[in-house]
Amino acid sequence: MPRKKEALTLSVPPETKEQLEAIALRFGIKWGKSPSVSGLLVAIAQHRIEVGEPFTLNSAEVAALQQGIRLLIDSGYIEQARSLSQLLISRGNLAAPLRQSLLQQVIQPTAAWRIQAEEYRNHRQPFLVLYRNPKGEDLAYTVRYAEISFEEKRFYLEIWCEETDDIKNPDYPELIHNRCLRFDRIQSIVPTDGLWRDEGLDYLKVYLHFYRGMVKAYEPRARDISNQVVGDIREVVRNVSNPFWLIREVSRYWEDCAIVSPDNVRDRFQQKLIALCRQYDIKIGD
Repeated sequence: MPRKKEALTLSVPPETKEQLEAIALRFGIKWGKSPSVSGLLVAIAQHRIEVGEPFTLNSAEVAALQQGIRLLIDSGYIEQARSLSQLLISRGNLAAPLRQSLLQQVIQPTAAWRIQAEEYRNHRQPFLVLYRNPKGEDLAYTVRYAEISFEEKRFYLEIWCEETDDIKNPDYPELIHNRCLRFDRIQSIVPTDGLWRDEGLDYLKVYLHFYRGMVKAYEPRARDISNQVVGDIREVVRNVSNPFWLIREVSRYWEDCAIVSPDNVRDRFQQKLIALCRQYDIKIGD
């Protein structure tokens, strides 16, 4: 038995009627071949369509969601990352390359490599990692030890591996077995035979001096070996597995921090400073 319908009479100016018909036509709501205003009103009442200004994301919101997607993937929350990616695709007003990248991520999401790596670590199970570096080269590492680290707003997999041939001219020979891998560049992880490494990663013992405001403002790190104030200087000794991150940290402190030793880490930081001065046409005296 058909449901009883009630008549609803609208009194609107001709231009408003044309606007309503245009909206109905845009959503494909028709009576026969003509746009149906009554059908449009029913669709709005049933929350089947949205009208008015569309919900969009500005550039700051897009950047925040991108960061959230990376953290979710690195943390193993793949479905949640896909949901955010779909939101960005539908509402982000994205440039073509970013849109294509997110579409690919939705179709073939990154596997939860962090969860798998943590499981092997907890069971002291050595594993093989197939990794694609920024140059597009595929590298294989036999991992005897692994840690999850957090650097500059994302998670990384730090490993001690047997392979060393991929580093042709090591700046730090003492750390040649260490690697710091991005989870989104890992291609696969599989278990392998052998023993887990009890000693962990290799480290350089780095001596740092903090001055002025940083004497009080310095926040201790997990790998600090010692931390004491001597006179007006805070002296910190830290185990460092990857000087790349240390140099980036120290560069934020400017003249309020100095790398005292070892010489190879201090020299590397000096090289960075000299290159920066040259880039800004600053002449350095003898």
